Amino acid sequence: MIKFLDLHKLNARFEAEFQSEFKKFLDSGYYVLGNNVRAFEKEYAAYCGTKHCIGVSNGLDALTLILEAYKILGKLQEGDEIIVPANTYIASILGITKAGLKPVLVEPNAITFNIEASEIEAAISRKTKAILVVHLYGQLTDMSEIYNIAKKQNLLIMEDAAQAHGAVNVEGKKAGNIGDAAGFSFYPTKNLGALGEAGAVTTNDSELAEIIIKLRNYGSASKYVNQYKGVNNRLDEVQAAFLRVKLPHVDADNEIRRQIALRYLNEIQNSHITLPSYQNNASHVFHQFVIRTKDRSGLQEHLNGNGIATLIHYEIPPHKQEAYKEWNHLHFPITEQIHAECLSLPINPILETTEVTQIISVLNHYKNQ
Repeated sequence: MIKFLDLHKLNARFEAEFQSEFKKFLDSGYYVLGNNVRAFEKEYAAYCGTKHCIGVSNGLDALTLILEAYKILGKLQEGDEIIVPANTYIASILGITKAGLKPVLVEPNAITFNIEASEIEAAISRKTKAILVVHLYGQLTDMSEIYNIAKKQNLLIMEDAAQAHGAVNVEGKKAGNIGDAAGFSFYPTKNLGALGEAGAVTTNDSELAEIIIKLRNYGSASKYVNQYKGVNNRLDEVQAAFLRVKLPHVDADNEIRRQIALRYLNEIQNSHITLPSYQNNASHVFHQFVIRTKDRSGLQEHLNGNGIATLIHYEIPPHKQEAYKEWNHLHFPITEQIHAECLSLPINPILETTEVTQIISVLNHYKNQ
């Protein structure tokens, strides 16, 4: 069976270094917000090209902390509207509502799956204060028109970069450095994945960074002195150590993902399958390779029967989830079609060449026998 992602095999490449770093961590006797967190923050900020990186507990908390910090700065207030793509993973939406703000869902581009500038412009109201772009499946959102809209309307731009570690735009800027602030997840399945929960905020705004540093640690910059009603959203010291081991390998791993994606794009030839969009550059890091098909269950059964595991990202859009039942009556046809047809193929840096060949062959034989 070709696994969708073998996390043990993925991380076995670094086992000796993990063990060495864990012993250093254990021997240090300093287990919370220590040298590893500080070093990783410095290294990841340099990697993204930003002034600041603040390590936090996970990607959802990263987004929520950004929004809460903007409220403290007076740039957002309760009830303000944040425009966000309707087809995102629910964490993007949860971050907004957890901060007491109102998500305004808009349709994505049907080809790229990312938010559409024209849809943003049509959704702006007097209460709109920010745009949350989501670099879905590892592909950077086209920001050219979005920048103009944000400047014209005086809107903040935030990135949900949870799936886009290392993606680079045509100007040479990485994900995490193309908005006012960005939230990252280092969940184990990500292109840069920890061995547990972890996340980060990146920004060039020093004032924002200072507030988030305090918010993540009970609203405190010094022990037992609490400036804000904060939370415990700190990045774990041992996860920071593991991330430091893996960070130097992200770009090489992303390149392997692109090479696999190119094989899929060039060699999958089946009229029943719609392949994703790719401009053949570094703006896509292929966190997922998402195809579309009218008979998803049939294709998934065909692949599984031939020893190939797949996943669906994501079966139910946020506006149809019970958690947001107040939106269940809404209709977003592009979003709903994407969610009904999408299927993710295995794509990761440990996938063997023979496995890629087998996946392509099985796909090409679907309904073509």
